[in-house]
Amino acid sequence: MDDARIDPSFHGVATARALDVRKRPVRWLLGHVPSRVPPALARTVSVRAVREAGVQYRLYRPHTRRSSAALVWIHGGGLVTGSPRQDDRFCALVAATLRITVVSAGYRLAPRHPFPAALDDVHAVWMRTVATARARDLDPSRIALGGVSAGGGLAAALTQRLRDEGGIAPAAQLLIAPMLDARTAADRTLDAVAHPVWNNTSNRFGWGSYLGEALACPPPYAVPAQRGDLAELPPAWIGVGDIDLFHDEDAAYARRLRAAGVDAQLRVVPGAPHGFDTLFPEAPASVAFRREALTWLGGALGVLDLVAP
Repeated sequence: MDDARIDPSFHGVATARALDVRKRPVRWLLGHVPSRVPPALARTVSVRAVREAGVQYRLYRPHTRRSSAALVWIHGGGLVTGSPRQDDRFCALVAATLRITVVSAGYRLAPRHPFPAALDDVHAVWMRTVATARARDLDPSRIALGGVSAGGGLAAALTQRLRDEGGIAPAAQLLIAPMLDARTAADRTLDAVAHPVWNNTSNRFGWGSYLGEALACPPPYAVPAQRGDLAELPPAWIGVGDIDLFHDEDAAYARRLRAAGVDAQLRVVPGAPHGFDTLFPEAPASVAFRREALTWLGGALGVLDLVAP
């Protein structure tokens, strides 16, 4: 990776090693990230962990002026690590900015729990959110689905599954640097590229842990980018950095969605590595990226009065 391609705002990322999630202690640490809701957001949004009806999630709700719209969110971690807590700051920000309810899904992790465990878990959270929507003053037709990295891939896969099942589908898809295509992991030429934060060695471990022997011939919904029919899916916003390992697969998925007649927006951030908006939340590019994503999501959900928290 040519360091000159990295935005200077993301200082330090050029010399930082990519996360080696093959190591169990690294996965443990990433799965125990403490809650980081800034005090200003904590004063306007309630956050609580919920376990009910066989599902677990974190629930974020603004104290006042609450919309009937919602977002079901899925955290990242390469399918092998992470927890909903790591996205507390982002989910609270979404809830405060759009005045919507956010449900951040928990799910079982590979390699202990391979496919379809994670997808089944987030499917259960979606179904529970829809089933309890009226009781929480939510409109089931105004619930979006989103995620980051592996969570973005799970969100894309779940959207495909929900379309096939019928019933209530997501109003929109918000996909941040989604992990969509196992064929990227199989491309050994990418191993020589020093992608910051998340490289192809970790990517191969993630996909291999999730799919095992099925990696060569994935079952339906396991690898979103390998689905043939993308028609009749909800509108999508896909955002990714141009030096992210997932850039090419994300751009290709956006093109295929458009070709299938889906309203798909692609936002590419120059000089941005994987996870830039989380690692450098105050960088100008990160602030602009989040603002654009939330403006799009607000429009998709009919929430037009964004609030500066």
